[in-house]
Amino acid sequence: QVQLVESGGGLVQTGDSLRLSCTGSGQTFSTYAMAWFRQAPGKERSFVAGITRAGSGTHYQDSVKGRFTVSRDFANNALYLQMNDLKPEDTAVYYCAVTLRAGRYAVLTSEEEYDYWGQGAQVTVSS
Repeated sequence: QVQLVESGGGLVQTGDSLRLSCTGSGQTFSTYAMAWFRQAPGKERSFVAGITRAGSGTHYQDSVKGRFTVSRDFANNALYLQMNDLKPEDTAVYYCAVTLRAGRYAVLTSEEEYDYWGQGAQVTVSS
């Protein structure tokens, strides 16, 4: 059974940093592209950051560029999201996801193109 588990969420203040982790089990995800999405209260889930199958390419939502960094650890079947200079508008439930459909150098940004999801991690940024 494929399972993705996020960790590292919490309550922080504006300007603080957090690092989210996502660990996969049941399958090796090293050959698949991965991404982070988030869903704020009352809003639809949206793409935040993604990384290619080889880990050599990344893509970010405009609002997080320069503040968030996505990375992956092939040895540990893990995905990370380093979030710096957090803002109240970053408050959301953050999900990691895996897609089986991306080409070697592609980052997919539509949630419909992702096949496996974690349960989510709450990030709350107070002003």
